[in-house]
Amino acid sequence: MLKSFTSKDWLLLIGFSIVVLVSPWTLQPFGAAYPDLLQKFCIFGIFAVGFNILFGMTGYLSFGHAAFIGMGSYVSVWCFKLLSMNVLPALILSVLLAGVFALLIGLVSLRRSGIYFSILTLAFAQMSYNLAYSVLTPITNGETGLQVRAIRDSAETSLLDGDIRIIDQAFGIKEAGVPITNLFGMKMSGYEGFYFCAVLLIIAFFIAMCIFKSNFGMMLKAIKSNQNRLNYTGIHTRPYLIAAFVISGMYAGLAGSLMAITDPIAGAERMQWTASGEVVLMTILGGVGTLLGPILGAGLIKFAEQKVSSWNEGILHNFVSFLPDSVQDFFVSLFSMFVGEGWHLTLGLLFMIIVIFLPGGLMEGFNRIWNRLRGKNSDEAKSVVTANE
Repeated sequence: MLKSFTSKDWLLLIGFSIVVLVSPWTLQPFGAAYPDLLQKFCIFGIFAVGFNILFGMTGYLSFGHAAFIGMGSYVSVWCFKLLSMNVLPALILSVLLAGVFALLIGLVSLRRSGIYFSILTLAFAQMSYNLAYSVLTPITNGETGLQVRAIRDSAETSLLDGDIRIIDQAFGIKEAGVPITNLFGMKMSGYEGFYFCAVLLIIAFFIAMCIFKSNFGMMLKAIKSNQNRLNYTGIHTRPYLIAAFVISGMYAGLAGSLMAITDPIAGAERMQWTASGEVVLMTILGGVGTLLGPILGAGLIKFAEQKVSSWNEGILHNFVSFLPDSVQDFFVSLFSMFVGEGWHLTLGLLFMIIVIFLPGGLMEGFNRIWNRLRGKNSDEAKSVVTANE
């Protein structure tokens, strides 16, 4: 598989890794260099990359991937409660169980295609959300959410009153205050947590590159191009679709696990249909079927969510302070609808602009700029050759 990698592919991987690892410094001028936001960039980048393997490569649009996010979060928190605050068992079990869950949903949903597939995945996600919110409250703790607690005393009988953590107790690991997730002692908070998420994002990106370059990836692209023609030639496409759905679900499970690792709580709100719709927006904004596009879309939406939602009328007044008072009031009253709690209006407007003028997302815009620059350079080179002649 690695033999199919060209020098450009290796340069892309190395360049992507460098950009991710130095982001605490490069994003400083934009006010986006603090750990919590950087962790969100990585986590939702993983989520979007995995979703793109299904949607971008096969054309099958799922509205139910939030179910796998929730599965990863709940499994991780239960690992922290029952096994250890070390993140490795939580990561492994979350990815595996999310894959099993995706397999069960995929076997049913992939019996249909198009809008019917999308509706089926949405139905499964909503069923999962309602189960977590009300029916399975002994396991999920309902609307309150599942939280990590100190190791319980022998007199306590309820797991929700205290945790067991049999691995930590077996190794004599003591707690001081609120339990914090760790990787063999390294706390998963602050910049340490970000770099842990960043390394997993780079690994997830590398695996996605391998899939794009593999024969399996070529088959997925062929399914998107013309699935009926493949079926007529005797190629059974269903196993490939199920495999892509399971891989995509495992990516989502990994993202959900990282959410619980960086913030040890699992709630049913992570399984709402809005979370599934958000990853669709991320992928479309960045560029469906591209490697970097979904990550760019995830970063753009999370940056807008964090920054635009924090703006208020005072900040807007500072932006237009050079204008007369009457003009200031007009602009502030106009743009205040698009910031703060109304930041979704800004997101919707941005989405409309990109879909209308850049159907291929941000990556299409970058490619246009790059092609124009290359065309300009080539024209200059031709003029120089002509002048020399």
